[in-house]
Amino acid sequence: MTPFQWMPIGAYAVVVGIVLIVVLRNAPHGPRDWIAPLVASLLFIPFSGYTVFVEGLGLFWSNHTNNLSGNQVWFDLVLATAAGFYLLAPRARAVGMNLLGWGIATMLTACVALLPMLSRVLWLEGRGAVTGSTPP
Repeated sequence: MTPFQWMPIGAYAVVVGIVLIVVLRNAPHGPRDWIAPLVASLLFIPFSGYTVFVEGLGLFWSNHTNNLSGNQVWFDLVLATAAGFYLLAPRARAVGMNLLGWGIATMLTACVALLPMLSRVLWLEGRGAVTGSTPP
């Protein structure tokens, strides 16, 4: 198998691990939970940037518009990103984050922006940020 075939398997294994941890965990969010989405961001953002640099933005579009499978993946990504933002927005608002800025970034880049947004929300919640306060 090529690296291009192994990488999705590895990413899926990570998702399975995260889901299992969340399902089996008996405690609420901890003060360091922001680290996992930050690490994912620090890996995913450079990979995404490199991909765009090497293959260009056009290939993203052709991957999602050539057949029904590509359309299905596009719909899945768009719906998952919208659901993630929808669920995260009230928590982000509660800790004083700028939803318009994060919303635009998420619309333009999907999880490239949504993961750092999640990390920041968890970090601010861990610091006890409250509505109306100025985020650090």
